[in-house]
Amino acid sequence: MIVTLRTLSVDVLKGNLIFGPILILYNCLAHMRALYLKEIRSFLGSIIGYIFILIFLILSGAFHWIISMDTNLLEGLEADLIPFFNLSPWFFLFLIPAITMRSIAEERRTGTIELLFTRPISDLKIILAKYFASVTLLIIALLPTLIYYGSMHYLGKPVGIMDDGATLTSYLGLILIGASFVAIGIFASAITSSQIVAFIIAMFLCILFYQGFELMGSYNQMGSLDSVIKYCGMIYHYDGIKRGLIDTKNIVYFISIIVLFIYAALTVIKSLKK
Repeated sequence: MIVTLRTLSVDVLKGNLIFGPILILYNCLAHMRALYLKEIRSFLGSIIGYIFILIFLILSGAFHWIISMDTNLLEGLEADLIPFFNLSPWFFLFLIPAITMRSIAEERRTGTIELLFTRPISDLKIILAKYFASVTLLIIALLPTLIYYGSMHYLGKPVGIMDDGATLTSYLGLILIGASFVAIGIFASAITSSQIVAFIIAMFLCILFYQGFELMGSYNQMGSLDSVIKYCGMIYHYDGIKRGLIDTKNIVYFISIIVLFIYAALTVIKSLKK
């Protein structure tokens, strides 16, 4: 009788205009949350996630604090993190495809993707759970770099001379670039069962969108189309965000890239069920 009453109450709530959508959304998020936590545990429960974080921090620390070159923060003329924000996307170009290459490709190779299809969760939620897990790992890797900000803040003369607004928006731009690379990596992992092939495709697409369009537009061979080609590249929009001003068109660009490749991955996943 208790079960019947509970079922009845749930049905009543679903029919309610206010609580119905909230309950449905809660159920959807609960299913996705379980898969999201599973993906997080697969990263942090194995050596994969720690290797990603460690390699990023080692490369970042070496280039910005140890090696004597233009990227060294201590040798710069101004107290800022511009070298860090310029170089980090290049680290992401290689590291992010390495962590996303197994997201779906490994499921396809082992056949466990068929088990995912039997779960009471939509294909989109499966992709989003894997996507947000990788983005979470990316943000975890960036958190220790806040030490860079604190160090440059107090090393500046006078103390606090740093442009805090530009630093904050630059971190936002870096996260958006990383999130876009993750979406590209998820798509690349969906179209093949080989992790190596997924890595190569993801890296190629990341380089194309980050640097490729910028280079093609710099040759000045297409006339008025050169500016359009540059506009398609991430650097154009990333540079705009790094100036300290949040322009809606730059945010919309990165969100569009993420949605495009998530949708492409979803299309591939749906085709596997036919």
